[in-house]
Amino acid sequence: MKTIAIVAGGDSSEFEVSVKSATEVSNVLSSKYFTYIIMIKGADWYWEDPKGRYFSVDKNDFTIRTDDIRIRFDAVFIAIHGTPGENGYLQGYFEMLGIPYSSCSAFCSALTFNKQACKLFLKEYRIPMAKARLIRVGDEIDIDEIIEKTGLPCFVKPNDSGSSFGVTKVKKKEELNKAFETAFKESDEVLIEAFMNGREVACGVVKTRSKAVILPVTEIISKNEFFDYEAKYTPGRSLEITPADLPSKVTDKVQKLSSEIYDILGCNGIVRVDFIIIDSKPYFLEINTVPGMTKESLVPQQAKAAGIHLEDLYSMVVEDILK
Repeated sequence: MKTIAIVAGGDSSEFEVSVKSATEVSNVLSSKYFTYIIMIKGADWYWEDPKGRYFSVDKNDFTIRTDDIRIRFDAVFIAIHGTPGENGYLQGYFEMLGIPYSSCSAFCSALTFNKQACKLFLKEYRIPMAKARLIRVGDEIDIDEIIEKTGLPCFVKPNDSGSSFGVTKVKKKEELNKAFETAFKESDEVLIEAFMNGREVACGVVKTRSKAVILPVTEIISKNEFFDYEAKYTPGRSLEITPADLPSKVTDKVQKLSSEIYDILGCNGIVRVDFIIIDSKPYFLEINTVPGMTKESLVPQQAKAAGIHLEDLYSMVVEDILK
């Protein structure tokens, strides 16, 4: 059997969610591969064995030295949400070492992690989306100019964060400065987006060199003001309907656009694309190149609705990168 490292943790606010995702992936893949969950937190990279002993990763070649053997990995399954697993850092590291990994390339990961850069890139391909404005730490902020661009209400969010932390829905002009402060705690760049009043949906896409799987669409109905971190990860705070109760033509549009965006950006492995539907037209929100893989996460829900076993889905990606 091949030996697979599943990297987990990371340096973002979604550390715990990443660990849950990695545990689920390990449970699913362990029947086909030897799996090791490698924890990454800053410069601390390690594997914890079943006895609770910790073994450090040699970053020179991404191996582990145990009592009597050195473990080398045939491939890496990335389950880190946010930095360094979703922004291209780890991808570049594994590319330099020549170790195959499960997610998008270093360039694609860096591009998609930067919300504004990704939106500008897709705009060239006429992908519909909300109006947006970017500000950076130290910029002179003209509140009236921002409101003229995006209108109210609007969303203020960190530009390069993989989580829902730091996101505020702003309804009044006087709420903007506090929203900026909240977002700047997560990033040096903040994106202000026009509010789109519609139905929020998500669609998972998985492609290999020989196969493409466009998963069913999920509609997300948050009980909070919007689909924030609490709504995502607290049971009962959101209703996720898979497959979404949409006209078949709208579902087809979402799936087709998800697949198109995947190809435009040059994605690999498993991604999730999020949209707002207004008057039967999907508007691009963002793309997640390392989507959640906990039992509650959307991609596993979509796979279940499609009658696809997660073991088949994840191993399809692993077998592709091992070729």
